Amino acid sequence: MSQHTQTVGRGIALAFVCLFILGVMPVISNGRPEGFDALGFAFFLSLWQLACALPVVALERAAGRSGLFAASLSAEEKRRTILVVIGTGAIFGLSTYIYVLAVEKAGTVSAALAIQAYPLFAMLWESLFLKRGKSPAELGFTLLLIAALSYLATGGSWKIDGLSVWFLLALAIPFLWSVAHVIIKEELGRTPITPAEVTFLRVLVSSIFLGAVALSGNGIGTTLEQAMNGGFQTFAIAMGVVYFVELLVWFYAVRSIDVSLASSITIPAPVVTMALAILFLGEAIETYELVGMGLVFVSLYGLLYAGHRRRKSVLA
Repeated sequence: MSQHTQTVGRGIALAFVCLFILGVMPVISNGRPEGFDALGFAFFLSLWQLACALPVVALERAAGRSGLFAASLSAEEKRRTILVVIGTGAIFGLSTYIYVLAVEKAGTVSAALAIQAYPLFAMLWESLFLKRGKSPAELGFTLLLIAALSYLATGGSWKIDGLSVWFLLALAIPFLWSVAHVIIKEELGRTPITPAEVTFLRVLVSSIFLGAVALSGNGIGTTLEQAMNGGFQTFAIAMGVVYFVELLVWFYAVRSIDVSLASSITIPAPVVTMALAILFLGEAIETYELVGMGLVFVSLYGLLYAGHRRRKSVLA
């Protein structure tokens, strides 16, 4: 077995780990006690992500692993890396807040399905900026995915007046993730930065961004009240730890495979979310959600297969 095959296989295996974690995350987010807003939850879960990232980066340094902090980069490389860190960190901070809010307002399952638009956006950026063309079959399955998302966004009615604003907000999550992840993947290839360092810098900037917004929007009193509430912090810790693990595993995965391929593997995540939402949150599943899920799965697995065929023909 070649080194390339082993690397790709490792990336695919890690993407499957992300599949399960992504299915669990919406349930943890919506399981938090009532009366606590999305902004405060996003801020505190980011702080707990940062608390998880610090020791991992410290252990890497202690083990003598080379990385961004140990590398001698040129002034241009340092400037570009700083801009990438700040820009993507702010994007992830915003997407974290939208994630918590969308899961709360659109519903656990609907938000999870909206997030499955991720491969669509990832393919778009890879085509536009990385010049990776798509085959007619991939374009066809992309149109099917757009139709499935339109069906879900209108509550299964196909009518504009049934359009859900909260579902559209949930679509902003994969849009923002795809922009930042494609940028970061390119940075992983250009510099010796490790996935742990990427995660640490991402959540550091996100925490600062969300902290400023939370203190401005909620005030110091509300923020301190949230910090001292044990039930609220239990869910913030759980979400922070799980989200950190997902980020770390994800960045190792996309180091080996395309973002669009990794995101396609996570397609069944809403099935995990649906099962857990029924068991632990008592949520009812609508018929249109089941139909929409089927259409999303067909289109995304079709994209995965068509992409594999295209890459195989290029290598032949």
